[in-house]
Amino acid sequence: MTKARILVVDDDPDIRIMLSTVLQAEGYGVITAKDGVECLELVREMRPDLLILDLLMPRKDGFAVVRELREDAEYAALPILILTAVPEEASRRRYELEVGVAMDVQDYVVKRIRPPELLRRVEKLLKASGR
Repeated sequence: MTKARILVVDDDPDIRIMLSTVLQAEGYGVITAKDGVECLELVREMRPDLLILDLLMPRKDGFAVVRELREDAEYAALPILILTAVPEEASRRRYELEVGVAMDVQDYVVKRIRPPELLRRVEKLLKASGR
C-alpha cells in the first residue's frame, strides 16, 4: 500500500529538504513548493493528502492559502499542519482579524520540530482524515 502524498510548503530550502528527507524515509510521497502561489497550483494538480504549510512566505503567504482552500468546497477538507516560526496565538488572532473566522487547520507547530514528533503528528492527521 502506498503511503500518503504530502505537500511541504516553505520558503526556506533547508526546511523543505529536512521535512522531505524525514517524510520520504517513512515512505511518504513528498511534493514541495516555495510559496503560496506554487502551493495552490500543486494542490490542484497533485491533490495531496496532507499539507504542511509555513505562514510567512513571499508572493502569497500561508494565511492566504488557508483562506483560499477553505473557501473552495473541493479542498475545504484537506488536512493542514501549520509549521511556522510565528507563535500560534498571534497567528490565529491575525487570521481572525483579517478573515472574520477562526483559522481552520488541523494542527499547529512552532519550528523546529523533531522528526519523531513530526511523524507522529502527520500519522495522526492522516488517520483522522481517513487517508
